[in-house]
Amino acid sequence: MTKRLLPRFPRLAFTAALLAVLFGVFIAIHPRGLSVYVLTIWANQGTLLALAAIAQFFVILVRGIDLSVGSMVALANVLASYLVSGSPLQVAGGVVAVLAVGILCGLVNGLAVVVGRVPPIVATLALGSVYSGVALLLRPTPGGTIDDTLSDLLTYDLHGIPSSLILLGVALFVVMLPLRATRFGLSLYAIGSSHEASVMTGIRTPAVTLAAYGLSGFFAALAGLYVSMVTLTGDPNIGPAYTLNSIAAAVIGGVALSGGVGSPLGAALGAFILKTISSLMFFSGLPPLAQPFFEGAILAIAIIVGALGILRVRSRLERYI
Repeated sequence: MTKRLLPRFPRLAFTAALLAVLFGVFIAIHPRGLSVYVLTIWANQGTLLALAAIAQFFVILVRGIDLSVGSMVALANVLASYLVSGSPLQVAGGVVAVLAVGILCGLVNGLAVVVGRVPPIVATLALGSVYSGVALLLRPTPGGTIDDTLSDLLTYDLHGIPSSLILLGVALFVVMLPLRATRFGLSLYAIGSSHEASVMTGIRTPAVTLAAYGLSGFFAALAGLYVSMVTLTGDPNIGPAYTLNSIAAAVIGGVALSGGVGSPLGAALGAFILKTISSLMFFSGLPPLAQPFFEGAILAIAIIVGALGILRVRSRLERYI
């Protein structure tokens, strides 16, 4: 009975329950307890990684992996430190420009994979180095300015609800609706489930795969923009942590590295789990240098659990067969 029930247990429910337990422990040991201030700081840090994890989700969904996510985050952060300031019109134009550059970087990654037929891990690693180099050329040391008004709007709270959670909720709603209700969304899952079968059913796999990489670039740029809102500066050296942790967050959130399984919500929940663990380590007195060990252990456990088929979730393609 247990073996039959475990695979049917919703992965998202398990991930959400784990996050709830960790958050409860975090609040219990935090010196200030549960308050709007503590909740806002926690939400801001979680949202930073959640947006990067959603960027990683789209590429993993179509059987790829994006090692340039962190580099795109850093490049967007650096560009924002130049462009997102001045008059309201200039700020709006700067935001659009940063997001456009993110989409462009994602599409370049996609072209290298789809047209150039370069393995995703090789293409994104090489191009990520280019994006990191551009970021360093633009701003060799941290600096720049960000519009204070926009930063306050996106990093404080609205009637006790962190603005970052509202931003993340809107982003998830906008992206999950087409994933669940359109041919494009089903095509993404189909390509990840079986590339050969998707070709045989008439899906335009090159165009859909390219769109997945473009969406990855968009969300990586959105993450970089939000880093700018939180830090009020541009830093070209922030990329590596986001690359590794975005992959870890996606896996913890139930996104299968083999493709075709997972959701943006799961990736976001995985990101909050990682950030909550990081906060727990800080307030429990554990040495900061131990954090990579725990994050690596959690990632290894998540992969093992997935490989054993425990808490397995069927792909959307399987539901239609």
